[in-house]
Amino acid sequence: MGGSRLLLTGMLVIAACSQYLCALSSCSEEVARLREQETLLRGQLQRQELLLHILQLPSQAGKEVTAGPDQSQNTESTDCSEIFSSGSKSSDFYTIKPHGSPHPVRVYCDMSDGGGWIVLQRRIDGRERFNRSWVEYKDGFGDMAAEFWLGNDNLHYITTQGNFSLRINLEDFGGYQGYAEYKNFKVANEKDHYRLTFGTYVGTVGDALSGRYQVGVTEWASHQGVQFSTYDKDNDNYKGNCAQEDKGGWWFNKCHSAHLNGMYYSNGFYNGLTDDGVVWYPWRGWWYSLKTSVMKLRPTNYKIDPINDSNAVPQRPSS
Repeated sequence: MGGSRLLLTGMLVIAACSQYLCALSSCSEEVARLREQETLLRGQLQRQELLLHILQLPSQAGKEVTAGPDQSQNTESTDCSEIFSSGSKSSDFYTIKPHGSPHPVRVYCDMSDGGGWIVLQRRIDGRERFNRSWVEYKDGFGDMAAEFWLGNDNLHYITTQGNFSLRINLEDFGGYQGYAEYKNFKVANEKDHYRLTFGTYVGTVGDALSGRYQVGVTEWASHQGVQFSTYDKDNDNYKGNCAQEDKGGWWFNKCHSAHLNGMYYSNGFYNGLTDDGVVWYPWRGWWYSLKTSVMKLRPTNYKIDPINDSNAVPQRPSS
């Protein structure tokens, strides 16, 4: 708040100086000094607002990725639902060991929305570059305290343990939120290029992954059964390279109805040669890039804790 007051004061002084003091020889120097101070204050204010936004997100802990000593005791857990059921109710960083994985995996467990979710992707501010290579998407990248991708190998080991549900929480720049949830979400191994399969949809933002939001578009719009693509490994069904055109790794068909790893545009609506933003077409269209995307996994048969269930989210009023 202090930064906001200083910024407002600086702007008022600049205006006053511009109107009343320009006859003085020192006015131009004073204006230049105050404009430089205004720029610094704007940067400080933006950083404060970003930190506040991160801390307010339900899937954020606002902590460093390094786990504490007590969290290292969770290596026998295969997912976050087991950690939640064992009594650890706080959203935080934990270590799990999925069946088949050659090593333990550090994850962020989101204990909201009923608890027990493994966060696999988060977009909140555009600080992380998602136009990455095949190897980077295979291993994972980013900062789990902010924006990241958990890694396709990890997704394979986690989702082949049983029937997992994928929940996607979305937010636009107007503050409106919605979600999509898919049962039986599975990612194949690298040999099959991390092929995606999923089951039935429920939610409030439209079924972008299956392309069933509109008759006659599933042939090109559905992401069901397609392989993962990056700019350096093209596995889509398009004559060109969707990952290269749309600037991010994803399960592209010809090319997409959903692309949550696209370019981050900070104003929502954008213009480009291709629809390369953070897109969920049935909700906001191809030419609106979303503010927030959080993708997370939990066993479908997990018994939801009603105390922590927060499926209800504010929706845009109907026009």
